[in-house]
Amino acid sequence: MVKRKKKVWVGFDLGGTKMMATVYDGGFKPLGSAKAKTPVNEGPKAVQARIRETIAAALKEAKVPARGVAGIGVGCPGVLDLDKGLILEAPNLAWKRVPLRALLAGWFHCRVLLANDVDAGTYGEWRFGAGRGARTLVGVFPGTGIGGGCVYEGKLLRGKTGSAMEIGHLPIREHGRLCGCGRRGCLEALAGRLAISAEVAQAAFRGEAPFLAANGGSDLKKLKSGLLAKAIKAGDAAVERIIRDAMRLMGRAIGGVVNLLAPDVVVLGGGLVEAMPRLALEEVRIGLKETAMDSFSKQVKVVEAELGDDATTLGAAALAAEGAGRN
Repeated sequence: MVKRKKKVWVGFDLGGTKMMATVYDGGFKPLGSAKAKTPVNEGPKAVQARIRETIAAALKEAKVPARGVAGIGVGCPGVLDLDKGLILEAPNLAWKRVPLRALLAGWFHCRVLLANDVDAGTYGEWRFGAGRGARTLVGVFPGTGIGGGCVYEGKLLRGKTGSAMEIGHLPIREHGRLCGCGRRGCLEALAGRLAISAEVAQAAFRGEAPFLAANGGSDLKKLKSGLLAKAIKAGDAAVERIIRDAMRLMGRAIGGVVNLLAPDVVVLGGGLVEAMPRLALEEVRIGLKETAMDSFSKQVKVVEAELGDDATTLGAAALAAEGAGRN
């Protein structure tokens, strides 16, 4: 009797500045992983080559040959055609109409599934993390932008061919700041990390945040979530106020989503939440109660994500396995 090989899955997180590949066994325990910087300034071909190299490096660490991979799940930023496996547009990568599914399938000769990166992270938290057992889970991941995802009865909510739950582009303030999407007053333009960083830099320039000013606070590239958390701890009250206001506003937007979907769990993730979870959850809960109906706000739990950087790779790998199981 011939012994069948155990199935191995690869989860890949195609981030804006870095990428990560993790190899999982059939029970989704990690066997090997590899990370790399995304060579955005070197052009699309260089990014594609780095993707292939990173997956190959993870397989080498896991001691798994490419022919042993049952499928690859990829969490991608940008606008996707999930049915055709295309990245229609990814501005941070300078990509347009890249057939990523076909490229990966050609390189590794296995099934490939693409998903929005936040959808994959939300699914990962529902399957393995803070949202386990939820009937309806909403995931919100504030970072450079503000991404959202929803798992309802075990399935991701999505549009006809692409992802849904673009919570960062909910209109919040009429005639507000210009957003990257071209509209004004979106949540992302008011409470995303770029918006927070711009306000914090101004506070440092005005002398309202002395710790931050002494640590490069006027340079947007240096305003990482960890530095903002250190500034608050050091007593920069203006920084704390700016972040609290942003998280409260985000909570108000989430409250509107709660009124529509009645989730039992809202999971908050991303670097900003990881750096200051108590502050972020406190303000989001307050904002949510200001806009959500009482009957909904009483039944929903707002919790911190558990999986960190592994959420997207785990979720993408699990989605690939689930898709394989349907055929």
